[in-house]
Amino acid sequence: MRLGAFEASDRRFVLFLEGLASADVVPDEPVQRRTVAVVNRHLHDIGAELRETGIRGGYPVFTLVSTRTPAGRPKNVIFASRTKPDIRIVDALNNDIQIVGETDALVYDRPIGTDGIRWRDLQLWWKETRNLDGDVEAKTTLYRKLLSSLPENSPPQTLLYSLYHEIFGPAVYDLPALLPEVWLHWDPQTVRMRGADALLRFRMDFLMLLPRGIRVVLEVDGVRHYSQDGRPHPPTYAENMRADRELKLTGYEVFRFGAAELKDRTQSRALLQEFFVSLLRSSHIDLP
Repeated sequence: MRLGAFEASDRRFVLFLEGLASADVVPDEPVQRRTVAVVNRHLHDIGAELRETGIRGGYPVFTLVSTRTPAGRPKNVIFASRTKPDIRIVDALNNDIQIVGETDALVYDRPIGTDGIRWRDLQLWWKETRNLDGDVEAKTTLYRKLLSSLPENSPPQTLLYSLYHEIFGPAVYDLPALLPEVWLHWDPQTVRMRGADALLRFRMDFLMLLPRGIRVVLEVDGVRHYSQDGRPHPPTYAENMRADRELKLTGYEVFRFGAAELKDRTQSRALLQEFFVSLLRSSHIDLP
């Protein structure tokens, strides 16, 4: 009661728990880990835990995450490409990959911290890897590159992407980046060759890597998601639902938009503004 824990906001209480396990408060690693073990016994009942997410000053850093978020940290994000890239593993011990031949795919391979990937991180990476002189050029060329990677036959996807940046304007710089056409699975075998064990979803329409390990998938469903040759096709719909279940069970949050929702710009803007504001606030992200 003296700590004000019952009156504190969710964000403030999260920071309090992370502070308990911080080397700034407990500069002793064994004590840090014992503290985390005690706290986690109570947090697991509500689907959360303090998880080691990095090292600072030689001490582990613990972050409060949902136990449904993937335990690992992304190493490579392959995105902005509609065509399947040719990938090979150049060092199996370190899981280092290389994209072979000509491709329009982008590979973000910088360490991803507890803040996820913000537009500022993406823009800095783009600026440095492309040897660009200024931030304005980096922002403009990166936006155009990502926009051009969207399918030409899917105006709703283009509308969703452009409206995300329009809704938040300059504030996008400090918000999670909206990554288009992200390759989740890669298998050198074709679906026909792999058979029943084939991976169902190779590419995601959009991915957002939010703070505290939260991974959000956004899908825009056109007629191809539930029909074939213009007719309803239950097996196609069932396959998409199965792929969703598998993603959710591995810790991803999946949100689907019907293409019919994203036709009128004015109505779509109101819909997406409400969605993104709710999504970001639920992840304790400060909005302007």
